[in-house]
Amino acid sequence: MNDATASDSLAAALGRIPSGLFVLTAGSGATETGMLASWVQQCSFEPPQVTVAVNKQREVLESLADGAPFVLNVLPEGGKALVAHFGKGFAPGEPAFTGLDVRRDADTPPILLAAHAYLVCRVAGSADAGDHTLLIARVESGGVLHDGKPTVHLRKNGLRY
Repeated sequence: MNDATASDSLAAALGRIPSGLFVLTAGSGATETGMLASWVQQCSFEPPQVTVAVNKQREVLESLADGAPFVLNVLPEGGKALVAHFGKGFAPGEPAFTGLDVRRDADTPPILLAAHAYLVCRVAGSADAGDHTLLIARVESGGVLHDGKPTVHLRKNGLRY
């Protein structure tokens, strides 16, 4: 197998690792934003914790220091409108939630009411993960908003989005 074929094979195999699709919301007021995320996984039962990989180029990382709250909104199967809305990304200070129904509770970033479910999290730590930062977060609360199934996502190429 030549190098190009081996690279294509590796990319295809990595792309077969299934993930969900989520909108991570963070910040408040002028820094409030959201981003599409797929590298999310539960990593602990007690206490309940998740990991989230965020590209180091994302401005949202500035809002995700230790102790910072964020919400993982689990996208429903067929939630293409939310994927399109958040998939393009937002410039710093650009309104991310215009036209969307959201709920805001105390110091919690927005909960998307069209989401299948949501988890309110607080950053407990982070680790370097190549071109991403791996966040470890305690899950403080959450709920299912709608019956149905979450989105399951597969990429054609596991070496890029």
